[in-house]
Amino acid sequence: MLLPQRDESRPLSRFPIALALIITANAIVFLIELALGDRFILRYSMKPAEIVRGEHLETLFTSMFMHANIIHIAGNMIYLWVFGDELEANYLGPIRFALFYLVCGLAAGALQIAVDPNSTVPNLGASGAIAGVLAGFQIVFPQDRILVAILGPLWIWHARITSFVLIGFWFATQVINGVGNISSVQQSGVAYFAHIGGFIAGLVLVRLFGAGQQLAGDPD
Repeated sequence: MLLPQRDESRPLSRFPIALALIITANAIVFLIELALGDRFILRYSMKPAEIVRGEHLETLFTSMFMHANIIHIAGNMIYLWVFGDELEANYLGPIRFALFYLVCGLAAGALQIAVDPNSTVPNLGASGAIAGVLAGFQIVFPQDRILVAILGPLWIWHARITSFVLIGFWFATQVINGVGNISSVQQSGVAYFAHIGGFIAGLVLVRLFGAGQQLAGDPD
């Protein structure tokens, strides 16, 4: 398992305020989930069949801020912070970053619905939107070196690899797993096609959202 720790390539030109607010919102919603339990989760997670029927359309947004357990939210927020801080601070800025994040999340949900429109399995998590952030980072900062922890059953190694290799490996696993589960997406338990949808949206849209923006924070 690869766990990114930090980007060591350049300093941030400013504090990523939009990213911090998004992470805070995810944490608050997770605490609400713990307090209110399954009833809240079932009501505000996204179910493709309901969206197709035009029901509970707001869950396309609310599900982006919900998580199944502490490991789910912790892993997502680590990836979001490592790759989102520089994308916001040194390229998109807070408003464009927030809009980019939400649009990628909607694209993620759209592909998951298209693949399995009759599913009543609750979909929740920020992974689709975060996949868009990873894709955007890969386009803008492909040669940045990322410090990663390689987690084994009884050991931890540390290595530095380019974002292109790390994110490319991550996306390849999503495609392989998604295709492998295409005939049984309701039983998969992981919305791989949401990850793929968010990633593709990030690849296509990051330069559009960053139109007119200039890179900041490059080392001298």
